[in-house]
This record gives sequence, C-alpha cells and structure tokens, in this order.
Amino acid sequence: MRLTILLFLFAALLFSSVTRAQDSPGVPVFEISQTGSTIQFAVNASIVIAGTFDKWNATLTFKSPDVTTAALDVEVQAASVDTGSGLKDSKLKSGDFFDVENNPLITFKSTKIVQTGANTFELDGNFTIRGVTKPEKLILTVSGRGTGSGTIKGTMAFDRKNYGMNSGIPFIRIANRVEVTVDLKGKRVGGPPVVFKQ
Repeated sequence: MRLTILLFLFAALLFSSVTRAQDSPGVPVFEISQTGSTIQFAVNASIVIAGTFDKWNATLTFKSPDVTTAALDVEVQAASVDTGSGLKDSKLKSGDFFDVENNPLITFKSTKIVQTGANTFELDGNFTIRGVTKPEKLILTVSGRGTGSGTIKGTMAFDRKNYGMNSGIPFIRIANRVEVTVDLKGKRVGGPPVVFKQ
C-alpha cells in the first residue's frame, strides 16, 4: 500500500512538471497543422521525378517571444514518399536512394534563425537522410504576421551525392540537385505574440 502511494505521488509530480514545461509563461506556443500542409520534393530529370511525403511531423518552438529564438524541427517518414508511380516510389525507397529499411526517418533540425526581411528568414540546420547528417539552409517566407496564424513556406536544396545517393536510374538522366519545399500551416495556441525584428 505504501509503495502504491509513493508511485502515485511520483507520477503526479512528474505530470505536474511536464505540464509546467509545456505551458511555460511568456513563451509563444504554436501548433503545426497537417491539414493543408505539405512537404514536397523535386529533381530535374529526363522524366518527372517529384512527389510528396504523406507522413511527417513538424514542431515550431520558442525560447522567448523573440522570433530569432525559434526552432523548427521536421521529421519525415521516408517510406511515405508518393510520386504517383509505384515504380518510382519503390526505387526511391531502395538502398540506392532513401534506404528506408535501414534509415526510416528524414529530418531537419534548425540550429540558427536569421530574419532577413519583414517576412523572410534563413534557417541553418542539420539535415539527415540515409543516416547521413550535414548542415543545410532552409529559406523561409512567413505570412499572417501579427495574426496568430499563418503559413510557413520554405525551400532547401541539397546534393544527393553528398548523402550517398550516387546511383542513377537506368535510361533516365537525373540531376544531383534535389529541391525540398515545405508549406506549413501554423497557429499560436498559447503564450504571447512573436516579436519580429522589422
């Protein structure tokens, strides 16, 4: 009986501390909605190679109302790639490209944000695909400033061969440069408004 009470008290204390961490006063709290949001990619090739990822998660967090304290983290299920062609999807999931069996996640974790204009930003971050992590830059445009909700649109380009995707596709010319685009719908659900630099 005493052990049960102790476990209950510990659980209550843990839950209380987690709740306080999530509801930190003075910090904007945002939710990214998957409804209406997309993560897409495209690569120049002799046939169209472009598609979306159907399963992903994105978080936007702040350390203070200052917009430059923001952190954007994106986690994509590589196996959810959808080009509209089962043949292309199978090739992209294979060991020659995404290698989803051994590396199921594609991630981008921002490390620094710089406001470059009234509604534009550059995010430095660590991009991981096929288990290889390298620094990349995500260029963002934000709409809905000051309204508490809006859209984050961004692009990032990377060289596939830097991540071990050295193979080609038979009878298809395919470029090394891959462009990723994000279109994320966000809404402030708590805390103060974000303070922009300009």
